[in-house]
Amino acid sequence: QVQLVESGGGSVQSGGSLRLSCAASKRTSSGYCLAWFRQVPGKEREGVATIDSDGSTTYVDSVKGRFTISQTNGQNNLYLQMKSLKPEDTAMYYCAASVRWACTMEPGEYDYWGQGTQVTVSS
Repeated sequence: QVQLVESGGGSVQSGGSLRLSCAASKRTSSGYCLAWFRQVPGKEREGVATIDSDGSTTYVDSVKGRFTISQTNGQNNLYLQMKSLKPEDTAMYYCAASVRWACTMEPGEYDYWGQGTQVTVSS
């Protein structure tokens, strides 16, 4: 069982920056996917970014060039650096983990989830 705990959310004005963190209770050396998702009430959970055990990353088109996913010490810490934030980035952000080799942005393929951290961007 892996426990994930997010932090770093908050309120910021449009154009501002935030850095989300996710601490994992366990560490796997290879064959894993880590991801950030976000969800707005009434909408489906949306994949934002993924990173695999080789360090390869993917991003949803709406955040490319503005968000950066990274990790340290294997999978103990996951980050999402968010710049040039827009009001449409407002959502609850979740980190997620899966023991698999090919990462996707499908929520159903992730086994472990954090409790979420709220990001609010005002115009």
